[in-house]
Amino acid sequence: MTRYCIDRVRHELIATWGTGQGDLATQISAVPVDTDLAALSRLAAALTHLSAAAWHTYTHPAGAADSLEPNSEGWRREQERRAFSEVAQAVADPNLPQGGSLVVEYSPLLENAHSVGRALLALDIPELAEAVRAETAAELAAVEGAELGDLTGRAQQAVLLSREDASPVQVAAADRLLEEDPFGPAALYTDIDPTAAAVAAAHWLHAAAEAVSETSGYAPTEVVREADNIEALPHETPTLVLELLDDSASPYDVVTGLVRHAMKVADGVLPDPAALREQLDEAEEMITEYDDDSESDAELTGIRLTPLDPRRPARDLLEDLLTAINGCWLLHDEYAELDDEDEDPDDEDKSEDEEAERHQHHSRAQFAALVRTIAARNRDRLA
Repeated sequence: MTRYCIDRVRHELIATWGTGQGDLATQISAVPVDTDLAALSRLAAALTHLSAAAWHTYTHPAGAADSLEPNSEGWRREQERRAFSEVAQAVADPNLPQGGSLVVEYSPLLENAHSVGRALLALDIPELAEAVRAETAAELAAVEGAELGDLTGRAQQAVLLSREDASPVQVAAADRLLEEDPFGPAALYTDIDPTAAAVAAAHWLHAAAEAVSETSGYAPTEVVREADNIEALPHETPTLVLELLDDSASPYDVVTGLVRHAMKVADGVLPDPAALREQLDEAEEMITEYDDDSESDAELTGIRLTPLDPRRPARDLLEDLLTAINGCWLLHDEYAELDDEDEDPDDEDKSEDEEAERHQHHSRAQFAALVRTIAARNRDRLA
């Protein structure tokens, strides 16, 4: 989301937002030197809350909810998104106290828009009000652009957000990037919504697992765990993803399911009580084998409600999947016999470091070509 703050030295209202390569800032409006700082701070806070409410409609789209029936969660999300068209009017003509009471909107988006309007009335600076109205329109346009898969300009902040859904446009863009570099180019982190990038990465991990399975003899669901014996890597989540894909689930369903689950945990909701009960039962069985109370406590406190970081689930999942693809290459390199067509007759004159670098480059190129072939053959999984 965009955060708004006050530059007390320059007497300016400023907007800041994150991107995959650092934070950006822009001036919204200068204000008179004698402007009430407390009133201006209230405006900045209201704008920040308005931005948070707007981006919440992006991270929690109606289409990701279980139902759109009246009064359901999906219905409420749909109503909140439709409220975009009423924001400008709320800012321009906010609800004001009458007879000691104030009308409060059910919609967080609209209530924050009214708060912005009331803050502007209290400041009574026409130039500032005009600039804020333009700023509000720009912020909503950024959300709308991100929904369409366009993460340029201010909408680039979406690369830092976890979303319950994945734009087909963004998934296709991520797939093209991985086709160029199956190990995961930096642009996946800077230009692509992380949930969409993770959907494509799950597809490419599946292809990488199949590739190394053919070479090593290990089942595709076992290869990442085996690669962990070569180099430490986060193998549990990628292995879970491969197991779900092996059960014929689509990359989209696997990734969005894991991300939604983690986002609910972050919201303080227990999304799967039955699964937690099963974890507790398993833990209790193990605890009976321990005599040391400290070990029992460690077993219980080690239970995780989600395999992902609930503060950044989509980004966390993407990082794990790309690391696992590299792990597949490590295992492949242990078993594969490289073609010798690129052998350099002067190799005997090279140092061990130069020879190791050449071998690694050749090995990664051969593995990437193999993964591309399998990924292309099974591209229908992404549909």
